[in-house]
Amino acid sequence: MDVAEWLRGIGLEQYAPAFRDNDIDGEVLRRLTGEDLRELGVASVGHRRRLLDAVAALGNAQLGPGAPLPPAPAFAPVEAERRQLTVMFCDLVDSTMLTSRFDPEELGQVVGAYHRCVADVVRWFDGFLAKYLGDGVLAYFGFPVAHEDDAERAVRAGLELAKAVAGLDGRGVRLSARVGIATGLVVVGEIGGGEPNAVVGETPNLAARLQAEAPPGGVVIAPATRRLAGDWFRFRDLGPRPLKGIAEPVPLTQVLGERPAESRFAAIHAALLTPFVGREQEIALLLQRWHLAGEGEGQVVVLSGEAGIGKSRIAETVRERVTADGMHIRWQCSPHHMETALHPVTAQLTAAARIEMEDPPATKLAKLEQLVVPSDPGSEDAVPLLADLLAIPTGDRYPPATAVPEARRARTLRALAAQLFALSQRRPVLFLVEDAHWIDPTTHELLGSVIEPIAQHRVLMLVTGRPEFPNPWSSYTHVTTLALNRLGQRQSADLASHVAGGRELPEAITRTIISRADGVPLFVEELTKSVLESGLLREVDGQLVPEGPLPPLAIPTTLQGSLLARLDRLAATREVAQIGAAIGREFDYELLTAVEGLPDAQLRHALSRLEAAGLIFRRGSPPEAS
Repeated sequence: MDVAEWLRGIGLEQYAPAFRDNDIDGEVLRRLTGEDLRELGVASVGHRRRLLDAVAALGNAQLGPGAPLPPAPAFAPVEAERRQLTVMFCDLVDSTMLTSRFDPEELGQVVGAYHRCVADVVRWFDGFLAKYLGDGVLAYFGFPVAHEDDAERAVRAGLELAKAVAGLDGRGVRLSARVGIATGLVVVGEIGGGEPNAVVGETPNLAARLQAEAPPGGVVIAPATRRLAGDWFRFRDLGPRPLKGIAEPVPLTQVLGERPAESRFAAIHAALLTPFVGREQEIALLLQRWHLAGEGEGQVVVLSGEAGIGKSRIAETVRERVTADGMHIRWQCSPHHMETALHPVTAQLTAAARIEMEDPPATKLAKLEQLVVPSDPGSEDAVPLLADLLAIPTGDRYPPATAVPEARRARTLRALAAQLFALSQRRPVLFLVEDAHWIDPTTHELLGSVIEPIAQHRVLMLVTGRPEFPNPWSSYTHVTTLALNRLGQRQSADLASHVAGGRELPEAITRTIISRADGVPLFVEELTKSVLESGLLREVDGQLVPEGPLPPLAIPTTLQGSLLARLDRLAATREVAQIGAAIGREFDYELLTAVEGLPDAQLRHALSRLEAAGLIFRRGSPPEAS
């Protein structure tokens, strides 16, 4: 049984690493107790209850290797709340024709296979299957648990869905689906005693209208989804179109497919970057480590910080500054491939060799040989190992593999490490490992195997990760941990001015941006962009002047997912955060106690968890705290 997939199916995939590290397989899973879950780090009572209910739902299911995954239990109704949601509406093309072609029993089998296909794809990308509407399916991404990349997940799911439905057995009829995706603020949950997990807002209606505009097998998205999808995909602009029930024409975009991107940073920030502000000391330290590496004293730097703090921007700046003196390799870890062995490695090899999906096997193999052999003339033995890793048939070019899987795996890891060090013999190498908090176990093992020998090679390994990624190599003298702090007020003001193109923002707006961004560079940028795009400011003699009273700053769409994901990881304390925010940006302990009504110990625990997560900051000690 794939326990990680089972956790994903019940919306609690954040516990997959803890289950894996403690050897929780399908058999052990069936015997877990509440005390076991506490020892695994499941602090939330609600999460423990959901896990125990899901374990009970497994019943007597056979959990041996290859056994089918039992259906995940439905989520309990959630109290209605306001949140950003990406909604996907999928419909089977020409369903009316199918009703005239098949008898009801045959039609039921075809539609049933289609529904199962949609459910599998939506679950795989951590979406929530809301309801079936005949041959239409409504799904949410960002509920009941948000991810910072829900729009991207929805688009990937839409593309996979279009492909999967086309491959279904339509009993002589070629099946296809249309998909519409929209993102926006909604109220979702149990609304007014009606059906559970309902959505109120324009977003689901827009998704349904977009689905009707999509060609067979096509995916059409709304403007907000397009902004959030970044540069991960190839798009076709369909222009503004009038949609029923929506006042103004809506610019539509069709998603044509995925686009390879070297890094998540490049995909999300494909547009022109703002000038670099406030990280001169960190850049200087990294360039000094690069100089040491160039002299043969290999270095490792683990760059740690919260989302939006500037890790990837620093890595990209260093890459730009050292390109003339050396080469770079980038392994990009992905939240979608945390259980896929060596995904960052295979993605980098495929891109470096310029291997295309449509290439015939012989061409793929030739491209791989051209990449590997020149870098290390003695590496012919590595080619069949790397070809096997990339699922490229070698035919009779190389002897068939005879080693047992464990030995072949070890040889493959050694070959990958040897390739890195062979490259450093030619030129210094900047080895970037991005977003290590999403690293898969096998890639993590491979990194661990090269840490010590790097000290004797011309390599600077720069690992970026969030605080939850610990630095397991800190005992080595050539390894440095660099934690990024938030920007100061002056630096935040400078960054906001840069985003505004050097124009002077109203002082009140600048103060508000600085206050709300809390020194996180991404927040400064997005809040400033939100103000500039609001149309509430006009330029007069190089200064931006408000047209009238400015409304309170809304949280930009680009930040909603990240903040919701952080709150959802603290589900048991989320209501405390929501009540505090409703009181105001600052609130005192006594007032919160009166409104919330929780026992003192429970409230203090909730506030401590929110404080540890960086979502609130405290002055004083309860009950004299604010």
